[in-house]
Amino acid sequence: MKEKEKPLVTVILTAYNQEKYVGETLKSVFDQTYTNLELIVIDNASTDDSILVIEAFKNASRNFLFIKNRRNSGLCAAFNHGLSIARGKYVIDLSGDDLLMPDRIEKQVEAFELLAEDFAVVFSNAKYISPAGKELDDHYTVDPNGSAIRPVPSGDVYKNVLERYFICTPTMMMRTSTMLELGGYDETLTFEDFDFWVRSAAKYKYFYLDEILTRKRIVPTSLSSMVYKKGSGMLASYYAVCNKAYDLNRDQKEFDLLAARIRTFIRKCWYAQEYELAVRFRVLLNYIENPGWQTELIVFMCRLHLPVNFAYRFYIKNLKKALSQEGFSF
Repeated sequence: MKEKEKPLVTVILTAYNQEKYVGETLKSVFDQTYTNLELIVIDNASTDDSILVIEAFKNASRNFLFIKNRRNSGLCAAFNHGLSIARGKYVIDLSGDDLLMPDRIEKQVEAFELLAEDFAVVFSNAKYISPAGKELDDHYTVDPNGSAIRPVPSGDVYKNVLERYFICTPTMMMRTSTMLELGGYDETLTFEDFDFWVRSAAKYKYFYLDEILTRKRIVPTSLSSMVYKKGSGMLASYYAVCNKAYDLNRDQKEFDLLAARIRTFIRKCWYAQEYELAVRFRVLLNYIENPGWQTELIVFMCRLHLPVNFAYRFYIKNLKKALSQEGFSF
């Protein structure tokens, strides 16, 4: 692709108390082989020295806009602020602790430019790293050549989105026009990915680029660790998205997949002691199919308000891996 033909890409970096990592994240943006970039950094009212670290990079590029929020508006609202002023044809949602491989943007743009207009997202594989940067697992297990050993959904992935979590969120590059058409992220939710996948995949296609192009940092404060914390808002957000999926579903197979996912969320509500929410999930499930005795039993135990959260979180933290190796399942 000739330099003058390269479309502008906007990287929206949202940071909150990530002074330990945000400098390395910014460096990974400036080290890109693709140069036609616009960087919008939004600090969401950090109370550490994140702002000082970010300001040290301000003169590294003319296309660097730094927005300092006076209050934490939440991830979704912060990203939407950046999206509202983004000028790029494509946009990347980057957390202040994740890292881009040097050729990530170049390769994703090359892939996007060859796709039809009904493709809204290009995503890829990722390497998980510890807080200290130690390499852990790959998102998709790879062979000696670096290719995923199992097929990864691509194209119409709506059914796959309903069935399970399979996309590593920070690997996505999104078509800006599609993001704007969808109204950006839903600011009433505590997280963005499941909702965005459901709303976008119901109408648009996804393309999987089979390379490790992102390093995702696993930290104790990540949103995934909050699912089983009572009152975190995570499961309430899942409930809202399941209602959206109910309205968007197109055939019986999709309703079957949604029903199975709802059953999973009912179990998680029990573990998190989100008892009333479990009952609401059960009502939604009943619109699709008979909940069955196993689900009804879990809902009954929720009505008893059994204090299981502490025990389950202890299991997750200390016993799950060991018991899984011994063949147990929860």
